[in-house]
Amino acid sequence: MQTAATKGALQPKPKNYSWLVPLIAVLIFAFMPLYAGRSTLNMFTNIFCLGVLAMSYDLLLGYTGILSFGHAMFFGIGGYAVGIIVKNTAPSIQFVVLAFLGAIAISILLSLLIGFLSLRVRDTYYAMITMAFGELFVIAADRARHLTNGEDGLTFAIPPVFRDRILYFYVVLAFAIISFYLLWRFTNSPTGRVMVAIRENEQRVKFLGLKTLNYKLISTVVAGVFASLAGGFYAIHMRFFSTTSCNTLVTIDALMATIIGGIGTLYGSVIGMGVIKLSGNYLARLAKLSPVFDRWPIIFGILYILIVIFAPYGIVGLVYKIKHKITSSKQAKKALEA
Repeated sequence: MQTAATKGALQPKPKNYSWLVPLIAVLIFAFMPLYAGRSTLNMFTNIFCLGVLAMSYDLLLGYTGILSFGHAMFFGIGGYAVGIIVKNTAPSIQFVVLAFLGAIAISILLSLLIGFLSLRVRDTYYAMITMAFGELFVIAADRARHLTNGEDGLTFAIPPVFRDRILYFYVVLAFAIISFYLLWRFTNSPTGRVMVAIRENEQRVKFLGLKTLNYKLISTVVAGVFASLAGGFYAIHMRFFSTTSCNTLVTIDALMATIIGGIGTLYGSVIGMGVIKLSGNYLARLAKLSPVFDRWPIIFGILYILIVIFAPYGIVGLVYKIKHKITSSKQAKKALEA
């Protein structure tokens, strides 16, 4: 008995290589300027900005169970804050930082206001209320032409340091990595676990004596702040921002990216946004070769339906499912051999 226990204690623990895939992905992106062209770098810079927007949406839907159709409003707050402040002051780092701080402050106040007004209702009712707030924001931005230039959009200069596309690619890559780490730490904190419990069974959490509204507000505020930061970085990259960058369709893109990549995974949202943007760009190029691809959004819609049917837990869930099957088959084979 003692010998067996000693042998069991001396057996090496299985190594955990879960960090290997993210490390390889980061290295691939870090060396991308060495082998990718300007258009590819621009595409991935957009994907990283919109990927952070999708991660913030996943915090709402995947971890708290909140379905919102107005989340792009916070993306617009960040974009317009940077554009308006930099355009009316000077294209310097100091004013960009000031714009980001202003975007964060407005996002916190607005998310608290909307949360108090709408989080008391659930599901479809909340989704409709957030859509109404999002449309009101778009209408207000369109009407305030003296600030936003309406539907024509706001064009502005950026600090000289950000004009280097390669340098800005690394800035946005670092922003995406830091955002993922902070959101991951937040979702794995005690507050994050309560949010997951609310998603699974809100009534049970209430019976435990916890105020679910407070945790929903925290989730809304954190998601709004990261969405506004993503909007600011996106606006700097494009040197332009308009109402088309923060309407309901942008929120739907974030929703689709979350579902395609895998709900409740964070990095799955970035993968999903990459699938949306890369496939859309590729299918749009094919439209020049054949008229069949002129209606490429229909083709993408079919692709989206197939993913939902055959991979309901998204790409990340499908990978885990395949990995689980391989592991189970190996364990069964070892058991038979023993």
